[in-house]
Amino acid sequence: MAGVLTSAPLFVLRPLNSRTKSTRWVKVTAELRETPSSSASLSVSSGQEEGQRLGSSSLPATFSPPPGFKPPQPKRFSVRPDKFLDILSASLALPFRLGTGAFVLGYSASFVSEDKISSNEYVMSIAGLKLKEASKLGPRPEKPIEIYEFESCPFCRKVREIVSILDLDVLFYPCPRNGPNFRPKVLQMGGKQQFPYLVDPNTGVAMYESDDIIKYLVKKYGDGTTPLMLSLGLLTTLTAGFAMIGRMGRGSMYTPSKLPPVPLELWAYEASPFCKIVREVLVELELPHLLHSTARGSPKRQKLYEEAGHFQVPYLDDPNTGVKMFESAEIIDYLRATYAL
Repeated sequence: MAGVLTSAPLFVLRPLNSRTKSTRWVKVTAELRETPSSSASLSVSSGQEEGQRLGSSSLPATFSPPPGFKPPQPKRFSVRPDKFLDILSASLALPFRLGTGAFVLGYSASFVSEDKISSNEYVMSIAGLKLKEASKLGPRPEKPIEIYEFESCPFCRKVREIVSILDLDVLFYPCPRNGPNFRPKVLQMGGKQQFPYLVDPNTGVAMYESDDIIKYLVKKYGDGTTPLMLSLGLLTTLTAGFAMIGRMGRGSMYTPSKLPPVPLELWAYEASPFCKIVREVLVELELPHLLHSTARGSPKRQKLYEEAGHFQVPYLDDPNTGVKMFESAEIIDYLRATYAL
């Protein structure tokens, strides 16, 4: 069965200067061999080449935030009234999955006194006490791992949970049903539209099957041990499915949208209901995004605290418009206003 070529762009994150803290995106297009098992042969193109097409509509050259848009001030643990039921239903995953994906591998915590904390150091405050968190991470991938998936798939959820536990940065290519861009790419690269599908540019490995992906990631970037809640076979899959009952298929169907020239960046982690409702919209709009995992114990919590002056997730950084913002409800409004057709 021959593959069918499409014109949707792929993106690869490449550091243009490894000595700088910031990382810039290089746009990449894929020329794919017409065989089911072929992998993409990537060639770098100019970030200004926006003549590629999505379906019958061409890409706009520039993006801008909605008129009069102003990022909101972060409000810890607050829920906008119209999102209360969304947050409540997204929270049903926590008891079904016992908080899997909420803590990083090797998590530990200890209370520290105020005088042992520097002014720019992130710590949790609990009843006036300072809780310092840490973790023991495995080897770090040089380039972000790429995963093709969609939010309402229980097999995909299992992989997202191990991504949070291993504190990995992942370039997600959303594949909602009827999505015109990245579902066809998976068929061309691997020979079937099955999700999740992983591509590791650090090793050249590409694979289907959630359990195989989990085993690969813990061996390559963890301590080799699969967490209990991800090692129970059918029970793991069933509870991952039950965890999504409250969301009724959100994050599974494509909403017509404009594909941005550069992937968005999201600071989030799988177990957070606030992060979940944002990812649902990113998937529905088929917006590629680099996810910076920030589960409890992640050193990236400190990094976000330094960069934004505050730690709270989800946090969106959109390099296409320059918008950087907290607050899940307002992030959703922004995404729909900026990218939905």
